[in-house]
Amino acid sequence: MRNRLLGLLDPVLAGLGYELVEVEFSPASSRALVRLYIDRTDGVPVALDDCERASRAAGKVLDTADPIEREYQLEVSSPGFDRPLRTAAHFARFVGSEARIELARPIEGRRRFRGRLGPVEDGNVTIEVDQRAWKLPLAGISKARLVG
Repeated sequence: MRNRLLGLLDPVLAGLGYELVEVEFSPASSRALVRLYIDRTDGVPVALDDCERASRAAGKVLDTADPIEREYQLEVSSPGFDRPLRTAAHFARFVGSEARIELARPIEGRRRFRGRLGPVEDGNVTIEVDQRAWKLPLAGISKARLVG
């Protein structure tokens, strides 16, 4: 569902001058939750007006495409200090920053990493943990955030 929502909403929000940083979908409650994290492509901090504008546009797309088969709540916010990292460009932008990364499948018995981000090369992101550089496949990352 997350990838479907990304595919539907990313082009619409990009057309408004926003980067869709991440989509979270939680069907667990009686009312599903769709949470969008947006950033402005012009470098200006996201304001409440931006969230409202993006919410209206995303709501129209979701109402038209109807990808969620039940009632849902839509939330739009800025990425914040613990910004999600999803794409190679996100990781490259924050090289040198501290991050937490969780893998879908373990590498050498380990799924969780917290350390300094290094370069992104050949589909891998480097993270230095306890003076060891780990090369993690971008495709294998289930969750990643900056440490605020």
